[in-house]
Amino acid sequence: MRIDVVTLFPALFEPFLTTSLLGKARDAGTLDVQVHDLRGWATDRHRVVDDAPYGGGPGMVLKPEPLVDSIEALAGPKGDEREALVVLMSPQGSRLDQARAGALAECTRLVLVCARYEGVDQRAIDLAVDLELSIGDYVLAGGEIPAMAVIEAVIRLVPGVLGNPESAETESFRTASLEGPQYTRPAVFRDREVPEVLRSGNHADIARWRAQRAHELTKLRRPDLLTGRDEEPK
Repeated sequence: MRIDVVTLFPALFEPFLTTSLLGKARDAGTLDVQVHDLRGWATDRHRVVDDAPYGGGPGMVLKPEPLVDSIEALAGPKGDEREALVVLMSPQGSRLDQARAGALAECTRLVLVCARYEGVDQRAIDLAVDLELSIGDYVLAGGEIPAMAVIEAVIRLVPGVLGNPESAETESFRTASLEGPQYTRPAVFRDREVPEVLRSGNHADIARWRAQRAHELTKLRRPDLLTGRDEEPK
């Protein structure tokens, strides 16, 4: 998978992309991430990429010229011939969830655009963006952290990235439910024991116990996920 990121703050991505799972995926050649400074497409000597909003109001708005030029340089013009999916990180976008992450993981190329300030000139969105995406109902200073969240959520689902492919199959939200509790050694810690079933070696009983605990936890904390499917697991 190839991911291009357009941002005003490229330095924010370097430690994120060189550690842990992402660093390993890049070293292995499974993932290619290129981070681009939006100012590289500015045309004036001061490299200006923002301006005051028409109609008045606080803050600044990212100008359409450098944004559209950067996106088209990386993904080509908007249309059916475009090979990359261009995603703008925006609080006005549709919500990122596990299903959306799975769909994005099937793309071979993504271009993630990080908004800043009061947002992006609407003409840039209309002319060059395929999808607006949000990571939640709150506002951040910019799209860099949301872009990182998208990268991590997506790359984990790309075949060959996780050491154990089953990890992605048993996580929260994969089956519209939360994941149940996990335990490791020691078997007893401060008088609290690991449930006996997990030490039994009976894989059928363990799978049943985990499904039941996952259902109980989901019902307690995220009952909205169980709408239309709240039968107890067998």
